[in-house]
Amino acid sequence: MVKHNNVIPNVHLRKHWQRNVRVWLNQAGRKHRRLEARRARAAAIAPRPLDTLRPSVRCQTIRYNHRPRLGKGFTLAEIKSVGLGLQFARSVGIAIDHRRKNRSQEGFEANKARLTNYLSKLVLYPRHESHLVTKAKTGIVNDTPK
Repeated sequence: MVKHNNVIPNVHLRKHWQRNVRVWLNQAGRKHRRLEARRARAAAIAPRPLDTLRPSVRCQTIRYNHRPRLGKGFTLAEIKSVGLGLQFARSVGIAIDHRRKNRSQEGFEANKARLTNYLSKLVLYPRHESHLVTKAKTGIVNDTPK
């Protein structure tokens, strides 16, 4: 806001504009660094997956609801339908969202199949050598030697 009878500031000081310029010449290098970091993390936690298993949900609004995307976590009903407990599911890399609701039978069945497929490929190693058979759920191979 202009106050009093003063000169309107209209200064043309442009001698040191270079210090205000920010360039992105390191963009390709950062891309390569991120790629190497992802590969290193994948190698460090192998054969485990990089991220937790997440459900397939629909996007919001009429414009996008034809498009499936990954949600935050499975519902408690979906977890229970494949015979898992909440703590065990979290311990084997399954994301859980206690706020989500199943609004369609098709989505429920799709996520149930997703969980069943994940569990069919899951291999559990015993935490201790003395425990040959762990208290894991049935149908999960858990006697594979390290």
